[in-house]
Amino acid sequence: MDWIKKVARVAALMAVPMVVLACSISYKFNGSSINYDKVKTISITDFPMKSDYVYAPLATKFNEDLKDIFVRQTRLQLLKPSQNADLQIDGTITGYNQYNQAVSASGYSSETKVTITVSVNFVNNSNHAEDFTNKQFSAFRTYDSSQLLTAVQDDLIAQMTKEITDQIFNATVANW
Repeated sequence: MDWIKKVARVAALMAVPMVVLACSISYKFNGSSINYDKVKTISITDFPMKSDYVYAPLATKFNEDLKDIFVRQTRLQLLKPSQNADLQIDGTITGYNQYNQAVSASGYSSETKVTITVSVNFVNNSNHAEDFTNKQFSAFRTYDSSQLLTAVQDDLIAQMTKEITDQIFNATVANW
């Protein structure tokens, strides 16, 4: 009987690695669902400012952040917009606005809302069913009206561009 127990233990020990290897689970922590067999390159054109109110550093920050998210979170090679990439993103910054959000008891504005809106065109040359045109993405932040916009603007823009670039990433390659 001892030899049967020994054989059973050896068989069980040999079966464990086979079961572990056969049952593999794949996780993607960046949320992307890219088929790298079909899609290898991406081109992102610089988004120009087409809003009534223009703050030049906004376009630069947005364009850098948009390219950066795809480079950091995918294995896609970033090509120049003139080259024919598998994925193509272009668009414009259509809005950069501020509005009075709340009024204090004294009748003056107590809170101001800043909004950025972006219009995006996306082409997936390996699956045109995923293409979209003029899709709007936006983000907003509020700040105390006792502060000047110039004092909080860069921090607010950094937060909003991160949110919008995450939205664009999710809409183009994450397929949420």
